[in-house]
Amino acid sequence: MKFNLIITLATVFALACSQNQSQEIPPSISKYRPLLHFTPPANWMNDPNGMVYYEGEYHLFYQYYPDSTVWGPMHWGHAVSADMVSWAHLPIALYPDDLGYIFSGSAVIDWKNTSGLGTEQSPPMVAIFTYHDPVGLEEGRLDFQTQGIAYSLDKGRTWEKYKDNPVLENPGIFDFRDPKVSWMEEFQKWIMILAVKDHISIYSSDDLINWIKESDFGESLGAHGGVWECPDLFKLKNQKGEEKWVMLVSINPGGPRGGSATQYFIGDFDGETFQTDDESIRWLDHGADNYAGVTWADIPEADGRRLFVGWMSNWQYAQVVPADDFRSAMTLPRELILRNTKRGNEVWSVPVEEIDKYFNSEVSFQNEMEITADAYVVSFEVTDAKNFSINFSNELGEIVDIKSEAGIFSFDRSQSGHVDFEEGFGVKHEIDFADITIQTIQIFVDKTSLEVFVNDGERVVTELVFPQEPYNKIMLKGVKEAVYSPIAK
Repeated sequence: MKFNLIITLATVFALACSQNQSQEIPPSISKYRPLLHFTPPANWMNDPNGMVYYEGEYHLFYQYYPDSTVWGPMHWGHAVSADMVSWAHLPIALYPDDLGYIFSGSAVIDWKNTSGLGTEQSPPMVAIFTYHDPVGLEEGRLDFQTQGIAYSLDKGRTWEKYKDNPVLENPGIFDFRDPKVSWMEEFQKWIMILAVKDHISIYSSDDLINWIKESDFGESLGAHGGVWECPDLFKLKNQKGEEKWVMLVSINPGGPRGGSATQYFIGDFDGETFQTDDESIRWLDHGADNYAGVTWADIPEADGRRLFVGWMSNWQYAQVVPADDFRSAMTLPRELILRNTKRGNEVWSVPVEEIDKYFNSEVSFQNEMEITADAYVVSFEVTDAKNFSINFSNELGEIVDIKSEAGIFSFDRSQSGHVDFEEGFGVKHEIDFADITIQTIQIFVDKTSLEVFVNDGERVVTELVFPQEPYNKIMLKGVKEAVYSPIAK
């Protein structure tokens, strides 16, 4: 049986009330539409935007073009969820207007009504986004990207754009976009980090409307193979109780597997400037297909998690991957965790615990297993960290081969199915994991993707695949007994 996650809002909250039971997901009509991952109702989607939590709902806005399966004039699509797995689609939130397309950005709850757009009794949900003026771009102007805001007083269901947009003019910079805004209580002000060509600019505001530039970061740090995009800035505490600031920055091109990817920096922030602890280049995900990810705003303090989702694709081939009625999905939602290791502080990623309830059984096996589910998770320990393999195959001879040989971890999708749509897709990715000892692996398989979590999130590898038929066999070498859990039926 095939499944689909496009369900009614009432069903979303019914699912949330059954945390300890496995959850059934309704049927899907699409060959490529995944079961556990967010997808648009139809047509084109890219970056997650405006992720905010309010009154029991996780809001996910996203770059959306409702008229084609390839990129076009950007809107903000909108969906809500009680658990970040089952989603209810809502009407498009933001449409292009005479100031331009609606590019990426963020959303916040203005609890203190600093903007004056609501009241303290009814605080506004405020979206902060980039206006992209295609006419200005065509005319050769440098100031064709500016920052605007919109607000909602009904839990994000309807939106009104601010009457005096833009709230942040462009000083004459070709790439000036993707504002991520947070209220930072210790500084008593709003902080915006903005992607500016190949670095980050930091702004502050008392009211979300009037912005002051504070500083720049990164012109000579990190990876610089392409344009910087979709930044984020937040605090995490490691297992020793040390608190550090983390900055996420996506880059395109210049990723370690070609095309786009997300890097991160760890350091300190004083409300004006960010300083990194070292000059290391760190990647949030070591696969090819996790880009433009940011974290949810306004997660309740009682929860305390830093929750993340990324766009599960790569600009190198995103517009030509096989598709039927839609293109692209988001990654599984993940919790970002700061871990102090022998290499210093690192950001690890683990699947959120809410996913667990979508699997209803566990089956142990040794070396191989026939499978029938289109989505499942398999977990195991390795017996030799430098010499093991896992492969997934089907009756057509399509195969995904994952190996570790002498410290080099590889993900080979050269024979995984449809690969000839772009010359850089059907390749073997080799990743140097010699600085860690691989002990455990958890792999989520969902129709057209594999997400590999090594050592409880110490390393993550996210990769797309497009088999003509589902993989129906797993073969393991060099691992201890594995556990297979199919999606609930």
